[in-house]
Amino acid sequence: MVIVFVLNCGSSSVKYCLYKGGQEPEEVARGLIDRVGMADSQVVLESRGKPPLRRQQPIANHEKALNVILNELVTDPNHGCLPSLDAIHAVGHRVVHGGEHFSQAVRITEDVKRAIEDCARFAPLHNPSNLKGIEACEKLLPGVPQVAVFDTAFHSTLPPEAYLYAIPYKLYKEQGIRRYGFHGTSHAYVAEQADRLLNTLGRFRDPSRLVTCHLGSGASLSAVKGGRCVDTSMGFTPLEGLVMGTRCGDLDPAVVLYLLYEYGPNRLDRMLNKESGLKGLTGFSDMRDVMDAADGVLPDGAAGLTKEQRDMAQIAMNLYAHRVKRYIGAFAAVLGGLDAVVLTAGVGEHAPRVRALALEGLQGIGIVYDPDANARNETVISTGDSPVAVFVIPTNEELGIARDTLRVIAD
Repeated sequence: MVIVFVLNCGSSSVKYCLYKGGQEPEEVARGLIDRVGMADSQVVLESRGKPPLRRQQPIANHEKALNVILNELVTDPNHGCLPSLDAIHAVGHRVVHGGEHFSQAVRITEDVKRAIEDCARFAPLHNPSNLKGIEACEKLLPGVPQVAVFDTAFHSTLPPEAYLYAIPYKLYKEQGIRRYGFHGTSHAYVAEQADRLLNTLGRFRDPSRLVTCHLGSGASLSAVKGGRCVDTSMGFTPLEGLVMGTRCGDLDPAVVLYLLYEYGPNRLDRMLNKESGLKGLTGFSDMRDVMDAADGVLPDGAAGLTKEQRDMAQIAMNLYAHRVKRYIGAFAAVLGGLDAVVLTAGVGEHAPRVRALALEGLQGIGIVYDPDANARNETVISTGDSPVAVFVIPTNEELGIARDTLRVIAD
């Protein structure tokens, strides 16, 4: 049985899953180490059939974090699940940005690492951390095949009219400024699940026309035709597109120029990425808190809510849903019609109220949702006679990475 170790290294966190391979990989453990580099790093391990492990300890860097994880998986008699490190046959790494270098998952070589490092100019907060995880695994698991799975790879099928910006062409040729798209592993996973579900329901057509909606703190939509992405809402960076937890989404470039003179590039960068979106409108970056605030309920730590704050929370929800609705309609036009809309990630999977706001009024493009099925959080939330199916499908990016890793090492 093939064991795949899936690793997602952030700037101050290491998330991981362990899968037993096969035709459909099976999760046997997952966990994370948060606050890497701090004295109170959080260690979490959940192995199937065993009590969860949670503790604090100082962990200085990513290599030490990975060493702790591997030791817990192997040596801890109460929480571990591996007989030895030799049981790990491959490591699948989430890598945020592959630029135009990679259109699919690849086995990691020195050339691949250099390309990932080159793409760090596009993702300076992510790719360097992803590389740290790769290099740590090379030290601690020598000889084990390492595979890079790129968030951007799924969007490599975008046609020029979708990925180019109408700015001087030399900026694309010389500096690589174009739409790349993100959340690709999630979009690919739920698109595949949606095609299976359409087939089960007897509604599959080839090529299928899907709009996949990854709605979480970060959010993006993709237009998927026959399993290939033909348009997506995020762009050169994850800042473009939908309203998000702290990101502004689509914005007139003249607003950026206007604010640049007053705030300067560093302050403005922080404002648009960390202080905008739901947080900029309401003070709350989590949609659950925004919904509570709209109802006049005080989220944890809030001192009090004025009528204006309650009103702004409702406006923020409406704005968030309006942007989703706008992109669904635009992508329906790009695809020449729709077979299904897929909702996933934190908001997409768990916020019926927001889903309803986004789906209301779309009968004109064939989307008729069932309020009762939506409230019950069912998988199919469209009516039986809706021309377009609407699915709520939990995303599983780690499983997608495990599948890609198995495919690569099998070649």
